[in-house]
Amino acid sequence: MDMSLLTPKEERRYNRHFLLPEIGKEGQARLKKTRVLMVGAGGLGCPALQYLAAAGVGTIGIADNDRVSEDNLQRQVLYGEKDLGKMKAIIARDRLQHHNPMVEYRVHNVYLEPRNVLDLLRDYDVMVDATDNYATRYLLNDACIILGKPWVFGAIYKYEGQVSVFNYRNGPSLRCIFPDPPGPQEAPDPSRLGMMGVLPGIIGTIMANEVIKMVSGTGSCLNGKMLLMNILNYSVQTLSINKNDENFSLDKMKEDYSGKPQSEKESDR
Repeated sequence: MDMSLLTPKEERRYNRHFLLPEIGKEGQARLKKTRVLMVGAGGLGCPALQYLAAAGVGTIGIADNDRVSEDNLQRQVLYGEKDLGKMKAIIARDRLQHHNPMVEYRVHNVYLEPRNVLDLLRDYDVMVDATDNYATRYLLNDACIILGKPWVFGAIYKYEGQVSVFNYRNGPSLRCIFPDPPGPQEAPDPSRLGMMGVLPGIIGTIMANEVIKMVSGTGSCLNGKMLLMNILNYSVQTLSINKNDENFSLDKMKEDYSGKPQSEKESDR
């Protein structure tokens, strides 16, 4: 890895990473060269974006076509009262730019749909799922399989969170543990559920941690594992996920890209 990628200012800013032998300058240079796409800039996306920007990820894309609303502010910590009605992706970019101007930020004011997902994901190395609906989540999973790219999964419900890493180094995908999306009766509407405001902050930070470890080559990520956390009683479990190629087919996935729009929001967590 060419260490000359790092400027003197970056060497000063990321010095605490350099002091960790598992990351060092080489790991930091990898972070700088990496392009990460955050799908959703809501409750999970806000903390994940903040820590990825602070860590020095070179390029961060923000895909979200939603606007800030008052009921977002309890948990979506990049936004404030003055941002109500404004586009989340644009406000998030502006806040992050102020925090770390050495990162390149790209705004994608779109919803992921079969007709645009491959073109959008193709230019990134790692995807992060900060969405709140299954249609987008399975679309992201299948597109990453087709493109051969890893993604970090995160989900939250009231007091509980889940994190995993899918499609990493030929590891399991979402369909290995949940072959098909749940039906309408099985998937409650997030806007009708209560949620502890700090939960997405905790889970979103863990998701950012998985990206940083994966890119810098530090420790082991949740490939083939799913972390389950309940912040009400601090119970923590790690489940194993076995790869099952019978649960998905590349040909079927490609057939599913019908071009029909997917209108559900990505970020209203």
